[in-house]
Amino acid sequence: MCKLKQLTYQRFQQGFSLIEVLVALVILVIGLIGIFNLHIVAKRGSFESFQQTQASYYANDIINRMKLNRTRLTNYSGDYTGRLSKPSKGCDVAVGAVSLCSPVETQAWDLYQWEQSFIGAAETVGGQNIGGLDSPTACIDIDGNTVTVAVAWRGIREGAGTTYSDNECGKDDLGLRRRIFVLSTVII
Repeated sequence: MCKLKQLTYQRFQQGFSLIEVLVALVILVIGLIGIFNLHIVAKRGSFESFQQTQASYYANDIINRMKLNRTRLTNYSGDYTGRLSKPSKGCDVAVGAVSLCSPVETQAWDLYQWEQSFIGAAETVGGQNIGGLDSPTACIDIDGNTVTVAVAWRGIREGAGTTYSDNECGKDDLGLRRRIFVLSTVII
């Protein structure tokens, strides 16, 4: 009799029940959804971080250009959105470059090149700029030797409502605030 109970017990315990399989699948799906959401959050954070790094680079770039053209320092002041037209004379400082530019020509070229880089004009797909910042604007304020560069761009989500200065540098056409990077330095 004891042997019969043992055989019967083994016969009913040979596999998983459908309920056990469904519970395991539900737990697995919940875990996979969590991992997928974590991946999305990481990608957004990576994009935001990359955009801020780019903004920092562009602010430093124009400051270095202004240091090389100190005589025209006050003329770099203004708001920039990537709409400057190409100057008639290119003033690239490259190996083998033979054109000499005046400080005025250098300033025009610096601002044009800077705008083209932060709107991503060097990288295009289907006629659309894909490099640079997302919907960028920039402002340069000069007070004596103190130079402040503010670079604003559109983040993935709306920002906290920060702008720079009274002219609301960084405000887009719809009035929504965006991310902003501000760098201030002294050029002597």
